Amino acid sequence: MVIVISSAVSLMLCSMFSSELYGGAIPLNMGIVPLFVAILYGGYKSGVPLAIVYIICYFIFTENYSLYGLVVHTGLLMYPVLFWTSSFFLKASLKGKIFQIVISLFPVMLLDFSPLFHLDNLGLFNMSATLMITFYLVISLLWGAMVIYLIEFSLERLLLKEQIMGMSEKYLREEEKLQQVMDVVPLCMVSLDRNGRVTNINEMMMNLFRIKNPHLTKPDVLGQPVTLFTDDMMEKEHIEFRIAQALQGMIMDHDLTQNESRMYYTNTSPLKNSYTGEILGAVLVIQDITEIERLRSELGNMERLSLVGQMAASITHEIRNPMAVVRGFLQLMHEKSPSTLDHYYRIVMEELDRANGIINDFLSLAQNRVTEKTECHLHKIIYDLSPLLWADANLRGQSIELELDENVPELRLNSKEIKQLILNLARNAMESMNVKGQLTIQTKADDNSVELMISDTGAGIPKSKLDELFVPFFTTKDQGTGLGLVLCLSIVEHHKGKITVNSVEGVGTTFVVKFPRTNISPIIYSK
Repeated sequence: MVIVISSAVSLMLCSMFSSELYGGAIPLNMGIVPLFVAILYGGYKSGVPLAIVYIICYFIFTENYSLYGLVVHTGLLMYPVLFWTSSFFLKASLKGKIFQIVISLFPVMLLDFSPLFHLDNLGLFNMSATLMITFYLVISLLWGAMVIYLIEFSLERLLLKEQIMGMSEKYLREEEKLQQVMDVVPLCMVSLDRNGRVTNINEMMMNLFRIKNPHLTKPDVLGQPVTLFTDDMMEKEHIEFRIAQALQGMIMDHDLTQNESRMYYTNTSPLKNSYTGEILGAVLVIQDITEIERLRSELGNMERLSLVGQMAASITHEIRNPMAVVRGFLQLMHEKSPSTLDHYYRIVMEELDRANGIINDFLSLAQNRVTEKTECHLHKIIYDLSPLLWADANLRGQSIELELDENVPELRLNSKEIKQLILNLARNAMESMNVKGQLTIQTKADDNSVELMISDTGAGIPKSKLDELFVPFFTTKDQGTGLGLVLCLSIVEHHKGKITVNSVEGVGTTFVVKFPRTNISPIIYSK
């Protein structure tokens, strides 16, 4: 488009400032050069309008126009040839394009001087005419060649500029993506030049450096020796040695370093030119494995505790058999003993039952089986348990109130475990209340979860003991085993839920169990 517009302006100016020789017989108009250039570059879509403009300019700015002059001086006969060769012209090399414009201009320019040979006062070998023809042809052809050269040179520069801009944008995009990748990688990474100065750094490494200087920013680090910021993390001499080895082409990986309470894996590698093999710098990777080592140690302890737990479960299971035999013989002895010993037999029997209850709770905790869940409704489980809960409440002179949300959907639950959960929490609540106490069971649903709340009006739990409620064998009751709430916590965790406690001394306690609202059915349960 720029070529076409420039050519249009050029041919109009050439037509405006054109002149004539020999009484108007020979017009001097270089507008044919930009016209041919525009046709060759633009094809018929741009060439036809420009050709029409040039023809109109011929009639406007030529005094003695004629049909013969129109055909000869405007190059009208060459237009079809130029339209046909335009597609070949665009694919040709620079030399080919210059050759084509010269071949196209030569006959047209030569025809411009054809009337010169028919003038009576001039002959074929007239020196001034020959010089005029030669000069006009040379100037026209040189101008055409120069225009093609300047256009191609400008297009090449423009293409090169666009390529450089495209490569620059691509480079910036790739650099930004690489920086984002480096920032999300859970490793501390920094690249260095051949002098050991920082050229790039990720956010993990910055966080590691900020241990020493919390207000440190990337501009503060870039261009500085990396050892300025690693003094407090590990030995400076160690890092300098590793970087020096990397700059000499050596790869050093999996080197464990410990500094006070922190442990690090360091890895250094050279950065090389992939073509020449020249070392351009080095990369330093540091991995803080303190937490990994701590978790590994805890995992080892858990495995040992799990083994101990399995052994203890097996032992406690075997203890139940002799305890059952002892209880049976005690009952026989009780029947044959005098009534004065009934008190002692009752104490022994209660302690045996209490020991058996501890064993049952411990076995429930020790069983690490896969929980099978089915779609069931929380309200149905509550209604199934309500007769049993009402019976316990009546014996204690207490009351129960149900506040169940109608919008609670079905959940994927293990009904046996949920029954045990509700029974444990409800009975704990009853045991904490006096006569005329009230147990409240509530349910509530929102967009993310379903909540089960069991509240009592007892004395409450001191704040100092709230954090220890789910610790095994911790209990606030005189005859408690300290495993009931631990079992409740285990059941809730099997269902991917959470359990929390809210308690105010003198007012009461509320246990809140929150089940995630995932894989649920939209069915609403009604009694």
